Amino acid sequence: MVKVLGIDEAGRGPIIGSLFIAGTMFKEEDIEKLRKLGVKDSKLLIHKKREELRKKIEKIAVKYKIIQVKPQEIDEAVESEDHMNLNWLEAHKTAEIINALEPDKAIVDCPSPNLVKYKGYLKQLLNNKEIELVVEHKADVNFLPCSASSIIAKCAREDEMDKIKKEYGNTGPGYTSNPVTQEFLKNNWDKHPEIFRKSWISWKNHRNGKEQKKLGEFEK
Repeated sequence: MVKVLGIDEAGRGPIIGSLFIAGTMFKEEDIEKLRKLGVKDSKLLIHKKREELRKKIEKIAVKYKIIQVKPQEIDEAVESEDHMNLNWLEAHKTAEIINALEPDKAIVDCPSPNLVKYKGYLKQLLNNKEIELVVEHKADVNFLPCSASSIIAKCAREDEMDKIKKEYGNTGPGYTSNPVTQEFLKNNWDKHPEIFRKSWISWKNHRNGKEQKKLGEFEK
C-alpha cells in the first residue's frame, strides 16, 4: 500500500485569525475517489460544498492532521531577527505533519516563489529523508490530495472565524480587502490583540496613526 499525503494551507494572508495547515493522507488507489466526489481547490467551491466534502474526505483518508498557527506565532516569525520568516515557519509546520503521518509520498503546495530552496529547507526537517517529496506551485489545483487538504484547512479556518465573530462581533472574513474587516480593524485594532496579526502593515498603520496623533497633542 502506497500512502500519499497532500498538504495545503488556508488563512495565510488575513489580518484576523489563524493560519491552518492540513495534511490528508490516502491510499494511492483511493485518490481517484476524490475526483468522483468533486474534490477541487477550496477556493473553487462554495462554503456549503466544502462542508459536505470535508466529511466525505475524512472518511476516505487513512489519516489527517491539522495544525493551527495563531497570530502571535506568525508575528514572531515575520518579525524574527534570525532566519525565520512566514515561509520557513510554514515549512516547519509542514514537516511536523509529514513526520507525524509518515507517508510514502508527500505533495506540498509551495508558499515560496523559490521551489528549489523551499524543498531543500523542508527536506532537512524531515525524519525520513527517503520520502518522495513533490513541492509545486498550484499543487492545490493540480493534485487531488492537496485539493482535499485545501478543503480541510479552509473549513478549519472558517470554523475559527465563526467562533471569533460570536465572541467579538462581525469581523468580516478577516482580510483587509474586505470593507467589513476594514471597519472592524479601525474600531478594534487595540482592543483584541489576541486575534490580530500585529506584524501586518495594516495593523501597524493604525498603531502608528495613534502614536502620531498622541505626539501631535503633546507638541501642542
